[in-house]
Amino acid sequence: GGTCAIILDLLSEGRFETALDDRIMKEYRRVCADPRLSLDSNAVRDFLHFLDDFAENVTATPLPSVMPDPDDLPFLEVAAEANAILVTGNRKHFPQRIAGGVQVLSPSEFIDMLRSPSGA
Repeated sequence: GGTCAIILDLLSEGRFETALDDRIMKEYRRVCADPRLSLDSNAVRDFLHFLDDFAENVTATPLPSVMPDPDDLPFLEVAAEANAILVTGNRKHFPQRIAGGVQVLSPSEFIDMLRSPSGA
């Protein structure tokens, strides 16, 4: 029911497209399996199947970026390759000097953009 759930609903309605690669799917699987999150296994399975079916699979060009968290580099590379907006709850991991031409938005900023008259 939170902001990220709204984004997933909008994605399922076709309001925008998403892009990923095998590294990102591997990271999603790892994070979603973390027992500290107590995620519903059926919901996780459905989410991952949804991404497998509907996300654009991108072969990203490696970037020479040094990231605050190296695990975030695939997200920046895929966004750059797909000419996409990177939506993250960890904006501090994508400072402008590293993100370059990739627009980085928080989930609430992304929803605001979609809701604006000139939104996606």
